[in-house]
Amino acid sequence: MTSAEERVSGGHELEGVRGVSFAIAYRMLGSVAEAEDVVQEALLRVHRAIAAGEQVASLPAFVSTVTTRLALNELRSARRRREQYVGEWLPAPVLADPVADPAGRAEMADSLSMALLVVLETLSPEQRAAWLLHDVFAYPFAEIATILARTEDSVRQLASRARRHIEDRRPRVAATAQQREELTEKFLAAVRDGDLAGLEALLADDVVLTGDGGGKVPALARSVHGRHHVARTLGVWAGVLDGLPAASLRAVAVNGGPGVLVVDDQERLLSVWALDIAGSEITAIRSVVNPDKLAHLGPLADFGALVASYRDARRAKTTSRRPDDEWPPDR
Repeated sequence: MTSAEERVSGGHELEGVRGVSFAIAYRMLGSVAEAEDVVQEALLRVHRAIAAGEQVASLPAFVSTVTTRLALNELRSARRRREQYVGEWLPAPVLADPVADPAGRAEMADSLSMALLVVLETLSPEQRAAWLLHDVFAYPFAEIATILARTEDSVRQLASRARRHIEDRRPRVAATAQQREELTEKFLAAVRDGDLAGLEALLADDVVLTGDGGGKVPALARSVHGRHHVARTLGVWAGVLDGLPAASLRAVAVNGGPGVLVVDDQERLLSVWALDIAGSEITAIRSVVNPDKLAHLGPLADFGALVASYRDARRAKTTSRRPDDEWPPDR
């Protein structure tokens, strides 16, 4: 590490805006690893600019500008990589949003949700940046125009189009915090017990189950749609988890919303599930098992090896197996 990089890592002033930089980069990219790379490069560039004598009126604004421009470049190249992604692509989950101001963290929880990040993937990079900077981070359009090197009217149009697109995909009925907590606990109990009828009662008619293994570990080949099919798939998952060594599920906030951690008997992470809840129903379940997207959360279990061990154990018990018992279900 160069001396400049050391000062970026240890400088109190820049460390104070690291959280804001990450908040922007992560929402722009939906990837923790890519966001961390952007943040490190942004802080290094800011440090070099200040060391060279550049006058900075507002350090947070300067860092946000550099971060956004780097994130835009990264997002353009990331989109090309995602076109070759194996299976469904989901954002890397986070369990906390490192925004320095606690009040700001609460206000921006919705912009962190897995559901919204998936919608943001359908916007152009410029629309995504304009909407995030204005509607989430409260930057005036004049500043955003400078950041994006566009006219103010152009930036207004970008944000407006993005806003309409996002609003069209908002949850049908908002759920209260108590509803989310109670429904999550009921969901966990039904999965643990393999209670298919109980699961179906919690799911919306058009619920969608998506898995992201990135070609690294077994995962759903495609999304599963509909209450009956999703409940049956979750029932298979419950059977698999029951056959793994002391695997357990626990409720946790994922991207600011209801979610589940799946861990093994040594507290190593197997999977992270994010739940979308509207009113009294679960409308979507997103499961991330790609180890590249979970490594930042702590020690990981060898998911592929555990699934192979589960399959071997089942083959040893019986030679006649129904297709529904396969893992993962290929629907």
